[in-house]
Amino acid sequence: MAMGPHRLQAISRSAEQAESRAGNPLGWRSALRQALHERSLLGLVAGTVLLGASLTPSLTPRPPELMGVLAGICLAMGYLAGIAVRAAYSFLGFALPQVRGGLTRLIVTACAGFAAAFFWLSIDWQNQLRTLFDLPPLGRGSVFVVVAVAIATFGLLFLIGVGCRALYRITSAWFDKRVPRRVAIVLGVAVSGLVVWALLSGVLFRFGLRLFDSSFREVDALVEPDVIAPGDPFQTGSPASLIEWDSLGRMGRQYISTGPTTADIEAVAVGADARPVRVYAGLNSAETATDRARLALAELKRVGGFDRSVLVIVAPTGTGWVDPNAIDTLEFLQGGDVASVAVQYSYLASWLSLTVEPDYGVESAKALFREVYAYWTQLPRDSRPRLYLFGLSLGALSSEQSMDLFDVIEDPIQGALWAGPPFPSPLWNSATTNREPGTPVWLPRFKDSSIVRFTSQRNNLNRAGDRWGPIRIVYLQYGSDPITFFRPDSFYRRPEWLTDPRAPDVLSSLRWVPGVTFMQTAVDLMTAAVTPTGTGHVYAAEHYLDGWVAVTDAPGWSEPAITKLRETVAEKYADPGS
Repeated sequence: MAMGPHRLQAISRSAEQAESRAGNPLGWRSALRQALHERSLLGLVAGTVLLGASLTPSLTPRPPELMGVLAGICLAMGYLAGIAVRAAYSFLGFALPQVRGGLTRLIVTACAGFAAAFFWLSIDWQNQLRTLFDLPPLGRGSVFVVVAVAIATFGLLFLIGVGCRALYRITSAWFDKRVPRRVAIVLGVAVSGLVVWALLSGVLFRFGLRLFDSSFREVDALVEPDVIAPGDPFQTGSPASLIEWDSLGRMGRQYISTGPTTADIEAVAVGADARPVRVYAGLNSAETATDRARLALAELKRVGGFDRSVLVIVAPTGTGWVDPNAIDTLEFLQGGDVASVAVQYSYLASWLSLTVEPDYGVESAKALFREVYAYWTQLPRDSRPRLYLFGLSLGALSSEQSMDLFDVIEDPIQGALWAGPPFPSPLWNSATTNREPGTPVWLPRFKDSSIVRFTSQRNNLNRAGDRWGPIRIVYLQYGSDPITFFRPDSFYRRPEWLTDPRAPDVLSSLRWVPGVTFMQTAVDLMTAAVTPTGTGHVYAAEHYLDGWVAVTDAPGWSEPAITKLRETVAEKYADPGS
């Protein structure tokens, strides 16, 4: 009498247990073979559903390759969930209903059809988002790239899962000879889980981090042929400077060598009568964060930074980049009567630095603020510059933690402009969480708006009846910026930015899917900085200008003159070809 495949599997498992208890450990080859042949229909259904959900749009447009990676990851997540449910049922002594023959083929066919439909629709969904972002549409052929990458991603994760399953079988079989069966299962899961976690966090993570660090370090060391060391003794990196040109790094050299000239400023600014001062210390300019901060202060004093009317302490992004859209517009607005100082603390992109070394940026920002503020407070109040803070992205997170309000309350700074604050930012989180009822999370109103105000693409800083207090803090943020609106708890909770009314750059069709929305916005972190200007994590010069007008009060400017300047900088710093 012929036996079915499920009966044969049951006999095989009994034989394995008997062999294990007899003292013959389960070998790697056998364990891998068994894990490779294991199937989960429930996992296939769950994975297909998550795959389809992952192909829906999120905050920022995704290229086909990233769409495929995300789809493959979500398919693997669902498949793993199905296997976990089956294992839990088995552990508890329950038996899942057996699905055989025609019904199995019907379910597999339905899953294939569901996945094909969502793959096809994914291009249309992405094009809806790309239209909102004013990007050219994806061609229909992109769907084949999405499918191919999704299959490859799932295949890789499936093989990793097979290896993990085999490791579990071997460890549980070893324990099975020494402890009761169910205890052996628990111990097998625990030990194999710890081994996998140690490999991923201790080996692969460090290897990947070293690879990223090495790559960004090489990029940082590049000297572009069109970037020439300054000859002006009052510029950082010149022969007279306390800071060597080569030590500034790529972003530092770019920051020092660019920016509006005196002629540029005089052409558009009201009462332009000064040359902007820029000071920058690179990661290689001194050994420690404190040493770099002291060097930057010495250079700032040397070039006359404290003789300007406005002084800005800048916290750069992870790579050391300072957004020219922000600093250039301030220099136009202040007629060149501005000094700015920045210190590099990393080579890594902000989303990587945010993951692996956020405290390092805070340490650097605190060191620079401590040195500059201590000297600034010693100067006569009626002749020293007005002191402000600026930070974009991880720089905003570092900058808002660079000072303790209790330490400066006796002699406060004048204000801060923080753009694209990352989701862990404590002051931003406090103001957003405690916003006035009825105001959206992407454009909140905090108390009476006398200290903290929020703005976006549309200027929201000059509401009738609002008054400013002694310190002016402005947050510039876009609703489509995942750096700001990524939420770790979106894995199991609907994020507030999906509540109506939504930001104008967030699709009304977006829906929350547990687990999937978390994965989508996590991927969006990597694409946020490559969106068109004025969306995602790319902040427009005219929006920076609105923030600086509010923070610095823009003395001497009429509303028509501000409007003209806004039009000028919007045109000057627009995306090429737009």
